[in-house]
Amino acid sequence: MVNDEEQHSLWPTFADVPTGWRVVYGEADRAACLDYIEQNWPDIRPKSLRERLAAGRSFDK
Repeated sequence: MVNDEEQHSLWPTFADVPTGWRVVYGEADRAACLDYIEQNWPDIRPKSLRERLAAGRSFDK
């Protein structure tokens, strides 16, 4: 699963997807899911933080 901040998570298929998250990789074993996350989430900082730092903005504004 992925949220709007582009953070990834493993989630059991029997559980409802929480609000704000979406499924991006189908049902698979844990190793395959972790492989997917490793390949698709190279920078674990939240999207908003990456964008703020890229724009050169500080946190005190």
